Amino acid sequence: MGNAYHRAVHPDTFPGPNFEPTFDPLLGAPGRKVRVSNVTKEEMVSAKLPLEDRDYCADVLLKYRACRTRVFPFLYKCHHERHEYLTCEYEDYVLRMKEFERERRLLERQKRIDAAA
Repeated sequence: MGNAYHRAVHPDTFPGPNFEPTFDPLLGAPGRKVRVSNVTKEEMVSAKLPLEDRDYCADVLLKYRACRTRVFPFLYKCHHERHEYLTCEYEDYVLRMKEFERERRLLERQKRIDAAA
C-alpha cells in the first residue's frame, strides 16, 4: 500500500514493477543460493504452458496438470499436488517481495552513501 505515492515521490530509490536486481546477490548474504528452474524452456513450450505460468513453480504445475489428466473426473484426488503448487506459488511470491524490499533498501543505502561523499 502506498507504492504509487512512494514511486512518485522517490523514483530514484523505488524499483519499478519489472526491475532487474542491480546489486550483487551475495551482498550481505554470503551463503545465498542462486535460484534455478527445474524445467527447461523447451519443456515448458512443449507442455504449452502460458507465459504467466513459466516460473520457478513450473515443475510442480506440470505434475499437478498430469495428475488432473490422469484422474480426470475425480479431480479431488489431486489435492496434494494442488496444495504443493499453491504453496510453491506463495513461497515464490514471498521471495519476490523480499527481493523487492532488499533492492529498495539497498538503493536507499546507496543514495545515503553518495550524499555523504
